[in-house]
Amino acid sequence: MKLLWDHNLSPRLVRRLADVFPDSLHVADVGLAAADDAQVWAFAAAHGCAIVSKDSDFLQRSILFGPPPKAIRIRCGNCSTAEIEALLRRRSGQVQAFLLDETTAFLVLGPE
Repeated sequence: MKLLWDHNLSPRLVRRLADVFPDSLHVADVGLAAADDAQVWAFAAAHGCAIVSKDSDFLQRSILFGPPPKAIRIRCGNCSTAEIEALLRRRSGQVQAFLLDETTAFLVLGPE
């Protein structure tokens, strides 16, 4: 399963984390930079992506509708792209396990 980075996260994360999460996309790469949550949700479900966002909206959608798609919420406040990259690298094993787990709809990642 690939990751779909929401508009509130840097498109640079696609390239910077390609070794850990290959084939991932940013909403801007697929014409969804100005899309609403429902459009992003539908795209992710149709293309086998898990949505990564700093917003709680996708986490709430995953509780309401269930997967697909899965949702990953980044809870680190006002942090840099480098800090988000480091967080995803540190927790990549947990993210991979979450993506493979058919019983979970969302994952929340924050500073340790």
